[in-house]
Amino acid sequence: MSKYNYIKWFDEIGKEDVGIVGGKGANLGELTSFGLPVPPGFCVTAEAYTKFIKYAELDEVVKFLMEAVDVENVDDLTNVSKEIQTKIKEKDFDPELEEEILRAYREFSEDIGVKDPEVAVRSSATAEDLPDASFAGQQDTYLHISGEEELLNHIRDCFASLWTSRAIYYREKQNYDHFDVALSVVIQKMVNSEKSGVMFTANPINNSTDEMMINASYGLGEAVVSGIVTPDEYIIDKKQKSY
Repeated sequence: MSKYNYIKWFDEIGKEDVGIVGGKGANLGELTSFGLPVPPGFCVTAEAYTKFIKYAELDEVVKFLMEAVDVENVDDLTNVSKEIQTKIKEKDFDPELEEEILRAYREFSEDIGVKDPEVAVRSSATAEDLPDASFAGQQDTYLHISGEEELLNHIRDCFASLWTSRAIYYREKQNYDHFDVALSVVIQKMVNSEKSGVMFTANPINNSTDEMMINASYGLGEAVVSGIVTPDEYIIDKKQKSY
Protein backbone atom coordinates (compact mmCIF):
# COMPACT_ATOMS: atom_id res chain seq x y z
CA MET A 1 0.00 0.00 0.00
CA SER A 2 1.40 3.37 -1.04
CA LYS A 3 2.36 6.10 1.39
CA TYR A 4 -0.10 8.98 1.68
CA ASN A 5 -0.30 12.23 3.64
CA TYR A 6 -4.01 12.95 3.10
CA ILE A 7 -5.50 9.48 2.64
CA LYS A 8 -6.45 6.89 5.26
CA TRP A 9 -7.67 3.41 4.35
CA PHE A 10 -10.44 1.89 6.48
CA ASP A 11 -8.06 -0.64 8.05
CA GLU A 12 -5.81 2.21 9.25
CA ILE A 13 -8.43 4.04 11.33
CA GLY A 14 -10.68 3.49 14.33
CA LYS A 15 -12.99 5.21 16.79
CA GLU A 16 -10.18 7.38 18.16
CA ASP A 17 -9.66 9.04 14.76
CA VAL A 18 -12.75 11.29 14.61
CA GLY A 19 -10.50 14.35 14.41
CA ILE A 20 -8.78 12.91 11.33
CA VAL A 21 -11.59 11.26 9.35
CA GLY A 22 -14.78 12.43 11.07
CA GLY A 23 -17.41 10.34 12.80
CA LYS A 24 -18.52 8.34 9.77
CA GLY A 25 -14.98 7.50 8.70
CA ALA A 26 -13.91 6.53 12.22
CA ASN A 27 -16.91 4.22 12.65
CA LEU A 28 -16.30 2.54 9.29
CA GLY A 29 -12.70 1.92 10.34
CA GLU A 30 -13.87 0.49 13.65
CA LEU A 31 -16.33 -1.87 11.95
CA THR A 32 -13.63 -2.95 9.48
CA SER A 33 -11.27 -3.78 12.37
CA PHE A 34 -13.97 -6.08 13.84
CA GLY A 35 -13.95 -8.08 10.62
CA LEU A 36 -17.48 -7.08 9.62
CA PRO A 37 -18.36 -7.07 5.89
CA VAL A 38 -17.85 -3.33 5.30
CA PRO A 39 -17.67 -2.28 1.63
CA PRO A 40 -14.01 -1.24 1.18
CA GLY A 41 -12.74 2.27 0.72
CA PHE A 42 -10.64 5.12 2.01
CA CYS A 43 -10.99 8.55 3.56
CA VAL A 44 -9.72 11.87 2.30
CA THR A 45 -8.74 13.36 5.67
CA ALA A 46 -9.98 16.52 7.35
CA GLU A 47 -6.46 17.90 6.91
CA ALA A 48 -7.05 17.67 3.16
CA TYR A 49 -10.08 19.95 3.53
CA THR A 50 -7.96 22.45 5.46
CA LYS A 51 -5.26 22.24 2.79
CA PHE A 52 -7.84 22.79 0.03
CA ILE A 53 -9.26 25.90 1.71
CA LYS A 54 -5.79 27.30 2.35
CA TYR A 55 -4.56 26.63 -1.20
CA ALA A 56 -7.72 28.23 -2.60
CA GLU A 57 -7.08 31.26 -0.34
CA LEU A 58 -10.62 31.09 1.02
CA ASP A 59 -9.85 31.35 4.75
CA GLU A 60 -10.29 35.10 5.03
CA VAL A 61 -13.07 35.21 2.45
CA VAL A 62 -15.21 32.75 4.43
CA LYS A 63 -14.46 34.51 7.72
CA PHE A 64 -15.44 37.87 6.22
CA LEU A 65 -18.74 36.50 4.92
CA MET A 66 -19.52 34.74 8.20
CA GLU A 67 -18.82 37.80 10.35
CA ALA A 68 -21.67 39.71 8.76
CA VAL A 69 -24.30 36.97 8.54
CA ASP A 70 -27.49 37.05 10.62
CA VAL A 71 -28.41 33.36 10.95
CA GLU A 72 -31.96 34.25 12.02
CA ASN A 73 -32.50 36.03 8.71
CA VAL A 74 -33.32 33.24 6.27
CA ASP A 75 -32.48 35.22 3.13
CA ASP A 76 -29.20 36.49 4.57
CA LEU A 77 -28.18 33.00 5.72
CA THR A 78 -29.15 31.44 2.38
CA ASN A 79 -27.22 34.02 0.35
CA VAL A 80 -24.04 33.71 2.42
CA SER A 81 -24.27 29.91 2.33
CA LYS A 82 -24.63 29.89 -1.47
CA GLU A 83 -21.76 32.34 -1.91
CA ILE A 84 -19.36 30.28 0.22
CA GLN A 85 -20.35 27.03 -1.50
CA THR A 86 -19.98 28.56 -4.97
CA LYS A 87 -16.50 29.86 -4.16
CA ILE A 88 -15.40 26.41 -2.91
CA LYS A 89 -16.79 24.63 -5.98
CA GLU A 90 -14.97 27.02 -8.34
CA LYS A 91 -11.51 26.41 -6.87
CA ASP A 92 -8.85 23.91 -7.94
CA PHE A 93 -7.25 21.30 -5.73
CA ASP A 94 -3.74 21.69 -4.44
CA PRO A 95 -1.70 19.60 -6.95
CA GLU A 96 -0.22 17.36 -4.23
CA LEU A 97 -3.67 16.67 -2.79
CA GLU A 98 -5.22 15.97 -6.19
CA GLU A 99 -2.39 13.57 -7.05
CA GLU A 100 -2.93 11.63 -3.80
CA ILE A 101 -6.70 11.36 -4.26
CA LEU A 102 -6.33 10.05 -7.81
CA ARG A 103 -3.52 7.68 -6.82
CA ALA A 104 -5.67 6.26 -3.99
CA TYR A 105 -8.64 5.84 -6.36
CA ARG A 106 -6.43 3.96 -8.83
CA GLU A 107 -5.02 1.76 -6.07
CA PHE A 108 -8.55 1.10 -4.84
CA SER A 109 -9.58 0.26 -8.41
CA GLU A 110 -6.75 -2.27 -8.70
CA ASP A 111 -7.58 -3.81 -5.32
CA ILE A 112 -11.19 -4.57 -6.29
CA GLY A 113 -10.38 -5.36 -9.93
CA VAL A 114 -12.69 -2.78 -11.52
CA LYS A 115 -11.65 0.15 -13.72
CA ASP A 116 -13.20 3.46 -12.62
CA PRO A 117 -15.35 1.72 -9.99
CA GLU A 118 -18.62 3.26 -8.81
CA VAL A 119 -18.29 4.69 -5.33
CA ALA A 120 -20.31 6.52 -2.72
CA VAL A 121 -18.75 9.87 -1.86
CA ARG A 122 -19.77 10.59 1.72
CA SER A 123 -19.19 13.62 3.93
CA SER A 124 -17.78 12.93 7.38
CA ALA A 125 -17.51 16.03 9.58
CA THR A 126 -15.04 16.05 12.47
CA ALA A 127 -17.88 17.16 14.77
CA GLU A 128 -20.21 14.26 13.90
CA ASP A 129 -21.82 12.09 16.55
CA LEU A 130 -20.46 13.91 19.59
CA PRO A 131 -22.02 13.27 23.01
CA ASP A 132 -23.58 16.73 23.18
CA ALA A 133 -24.53 17.24 19.52
CA SER A 134 -25.13 15.27 16.34
CA PHE A 135 -23.94 16.81 13.10
CA ALA A 136 -24.65 13.64 11.12
CA GLY A 137 -26.75 14.06 7.98
CA GLN A 138 -26.06 17.78 7.64
CA GLN A 139 -23.53 17.41 4.85
CA ASP A 140 -23.99 15.80 1.47
CA THR A 141 -23.53 12.28 0.13
CA TYR A 142 -23.29 11.36 -3.55
CA LEU A 143 -23.95 7.88 -4.93
CA HIS A 144 -22.90 6.05 -8.11
CA ILE A 145 -19.87 8.27 -8.76
CA SER A 146 -17.42 6.89 -11.31
CA GLY A 147 -14.23 8.22 -12.91
CA GLU A 148 -11.47 10.50 -11.71
CA GLU A 149 -12.98 13.82 -12.80
CA GLU A 150 -16.36 13.05 -11.25
CA LEU A 151 -14.67 11.90 -8.06
CA LEU A 152 -12.78 15.18 -7.68
CA ASN A 153 -15.92 17.21 -8.46
CA HIS A 154 -17.97 15.44 -5.81
CA ILE A 155 -15.25 15.60 -3.16
CA ARG A 156 -15.26 19.36 -3.73
CA ASP A 157 -19.07 19.33 -3.46
CA CYS A 158 -18.75 17.55 -0.10
CA PHE A 159 -16.29 20.21 1.08
CA ALA A 160 -18.81 22.87 0.06
CA SER A 161 -21.64 21.13 1.91
CA LEU A 162 -19.96 21.98 5.23
CA TRP A 163 -21.41 25.43 4.54
CA THR A 164 -25.04 24.63 3.80
CA SER A 165 -27.47 26.97 5.56
CA ARG A 166 -28.71 24.20 7.86
CA ALA A 167 -25.15 23.25 8.86
CA ILE A 168 -24.21 26.88 9.56
CA TYR A 169 -27.38 27.42 11.59
CA TYR A 170 -26.93 24.25 13.63
CA ARG A 171 -23.30 25.07 14.50
CA GLU A 172 -24.34 28.56 15.51
CA LYS A 173 -27.10 27.25 17.78
CA GLN A 174 -24.78 24.65 19.33
CA ASN A 175 -22.12 27.33 19.92
CA TYR A 176 -19.55 25.53 17.79
CA ASP A 177 -16.84 27.62 16.19
CA HIS A 178 -17.39 27.28 12.44
CA PHE A 179 -13.65 27.12 11.91
CA ASP A 180 -13.06 24.35 14.42
CA VAL A 181 -15.08 21.94 12.27
CA ALA A 182 -13.49 20.35 9.21
CA LEU A 183 -14.67 17.75 6.74
CA SER A 184 -13.28 14.39 5.74
CA VAL A 185 -14.69 12.61 2.69
CA VAL A 186 -15.33 8.87 2.66
CA ILE A 187 -14.84 7.11 -0.68
CA GLN A 188 -16.53 3.71 -0.47
CA LYS A 189 -17.38 0.95 -2.92
CA MET A 190 -20.95 1.40 -4.13
CA VAL A 191 -23.30 -1.41 -3.15
CA ASN A 192 -26.59 -1.71 -5.00
CA SER A 193 -28.52 -3.03 -2.06
CA GLU A 194 -31.73 -4.99 -2.43
CA LYS A 195 -32.82 -3.95 1.05
CA SER A 196 -31.29 -1.50 3.51
CA GLY A 197 -32.03 0.36 6.68
CA VAL A 198 -30.95 2.00 9.89
CA MET A 199 -30.74 0.40 13.33
CA PHE A 200 -30.93 2.42 16.55
CA THR A 201 -29.43 0.59 19.53
CA ALA A 202 -31.84 2.47 21.82
CA ASN A 203 -35.45 3.27 20.93
CA PRO A 204 -35.39 6.97 19.91
CA ILE A 205 -39.15 7.31 20.43
CA ASN A 206 -39.31 6.39 24.13
CA ASN A 207 -35.55 6.50 24.94
CA SER A 208 -35.67 2.88 26.12
CA THR A 209 -32.25 1.25 26.14
CA ASP A 210 -33.97 -2.15 26.38
CA GLU A 211 -35.24 -1.85 22.84
CA MET A 212 -33.74 -1.49 19.39
CA MET A 213 -35.51 0.13 16.47
CA ILE A 214 -34.90 -0.82 12.84
CA ASN A 215 -36.19 1.26 9.93
CA ALA A 216 -35.82 -0.59 6.62
CA SER A 217 -36.98 -0.49 3.04
CA TYR A 218 -36.21 -1.90 -0.40
CA GLY A 219 -33.40 -0.26 -2.33
CA LEU A 220 -30.65 2.08 -1.20
CA GLY A 221 -30.33 3.27 2.38
CA GLU A 222 -30.23 6.88 1.21
CA ALA A 223 -33.99 6.69 0.57
CA VAL A 224 -34.55 5.77 4.23
CA VAL A 225 -32.26 8.32 5.86
CA SER A 226 -33.37 11.18 3.60
CA GLY A 227 -37.06 10.52 4.18
CA ILE A 228 -37.86 9.78 0.54
CA VAL A 229 -39.70 6.59 1.59
CA THR A 230 -41.72 5.63 4.63
CA PRO A 231 -39.76 2.62 5.92
CA ASP A 232 -40.99 -0.52 7.64
CA GLU A 233 -40.38 -0.23 11.37
CA TYR A 234 -39.34 -3.00 13.74
CA ILE A 235 -39.04 -2.77 17.52
CA ILE A 236 -36.77 -5.44 19.03
CA ASP A 237 -36.77 -6.30 22.72
CA LYS A 238 -33.12 -6.85 23.67
CA LYS A 239 -34.07 -9.20 26.52
CA GLN A 240 -35.72 -11.72 24.22
CA LYS A 241 -33.45 -14.60 23.27
CA SER A 242 -35.25 -15.37 20.01
CA TYR A 243 -37.22 -13.32 17.52
